[in-house]
Amino acid sequence: MRGAHRPLRAVRPAAAGPETGPPAAPDDQTGERGRTRLADKAAAFLVEDELLTRLRERSAEQGVVAVAPATAAALTFLAASTRARAVVEIGTGLGLGTIALLRGMPVDGLLTSIDPDGGRQAEARLACAEAGFAAGRVRLITGTSRQVLPKLSDAGYDLVVVDGATTEFPRDLAAALRLLRPGGVVVVDDVLWSGRIADPVRREALTGALRETVRAVREDERLVPLLLPIAEGLLCAARR
Repeated sequence: MRGAHRPLRAVRPAAAGPETGPPAAPDDQTGERGRTRLADKAAAFLVEDELLTRLRERSAEQGVVAVAPATAAALTFLAASTRARAVVEIGTGLGLGTIALLRGMPVDGLLTSIDPDGGRQAEARLACAEAGFAAGRVRLITGTSRQVLPKLSDAGYDLVVVDGATTEFPRDLAAALRLLRPGGVVVVDDVLWSGRIADPVRREALTGALRETVRAVREDERLVPLLLPIAEGLLCAARR
């Protein structure tokens, strides 16, 4: 029990022989290599299928930042574990994250995806059809989050994924909390972007937005937060 007084128990020191000394401190480089290997193994745990691989390649060709493979797997897991029937995705891209979410949602679920680029959304719609999802499963809305989110219903959604313009993250987070039902989950991608928020030298607007978003989630008593070290950082929070 935390805070309870417990009697101290004597610990007998191990006998030191002529060649015995204190344990050697782990080498920093060795530890870092070990962490890197573990991260690589975790990222390779699931292999993406051909469709997602093609979407990832096309995204790179068009300069679209697609969700990382581990992030896509996490989105599918979260959609499935929360049985999210009503989902909002901010940032459609070419549809890689959209498909990842749909694969975890129940068959009667509806995904609303927002992006200012209608051309990319058209490609995302084709990708969703190729993945086997009926047109009625996806509602693609062309526009910025500032334009679209105020029009969505309060407390009407089970899961909201924030992955649009980074400088809009604080505003998008506030809107997401309004949209969530009790027990709903908000997810914010790339919050640790290349260690920006931990670097005190970084003062640009993008870094300020990331810091503000992380701080808001951590300090909001309505939320149960979790920061996952996936890709560039996946911030999750459940609404109480």
